[in-house]
Amino acid sequence: MSDIFDGADPILIAKKWLKDAEKTEINDANAMALASVDQEGRPNVRMVLLKEIERDSFIFYTNYNSVKANEIVESGNAAMVIHWKSLRRQVRVRGKIEKTSSEQADQYFSSRSLNSRYGAIASDQSKPLDSRETLLLRASKVADEEGQHPRRPKNWGGFKIIPFEIELWADGEDRLHDRFRYIFKSELKNWSKQRLYP
Repeated sequence: MSDIFDGADPILIAKKWLKDAEKTEINDANAMALASVDQEGRPNVRMVLLKEIERDSFIFYTNYNSVKANEIVESGNAAMVIHWKSLRRQVRVRGKIEKTSSEQADQYFSSRSLNSRYGAIASDQSKPLDSRETLLLRASKVADEEGQHPRRPKNWGGFKIIPFEIELWADGEDRLHDRFRYIFKSELKNWSKQRLYP
């Protein structure tokens, strides 16, 4: 088994892989595809940025009124995949959803660039927009009203994906890849690990 899979906790391995990718990926080493389902069970997927890996969760931020937020709140579940071309590795996660605390969301919001904060306040994410000029005017108005210390809007914050299943994959010669599935055993508070055919 390759050293990149060393350890019993796949979240810690994923965290290490992300650090590796931050040195090798050209852009957005934390870009991940986030999947949800609507009320009819039809899937939806989009790219978002993974902002933190905690001991028990993967965290991203969004507008709570967006389509993605409504879908994951409704189902209580989400899935994500992050793939690094430079490392030829992939992490897949399926898990339950939980909102971050207001304090954690405030802290992250205040760390964003000023213009990003204006944009988050100005955007009615997922709603129809008549023109780019309308969006720019709204952002400009927010900047005038909020000044240098815009507050996080109540409809914007973080979500934690608390995994019950993680799959780690690494490219292998002749397409004989290394692939491991980890299932969280809640009663034992640990992960089971199984090698899968690629």
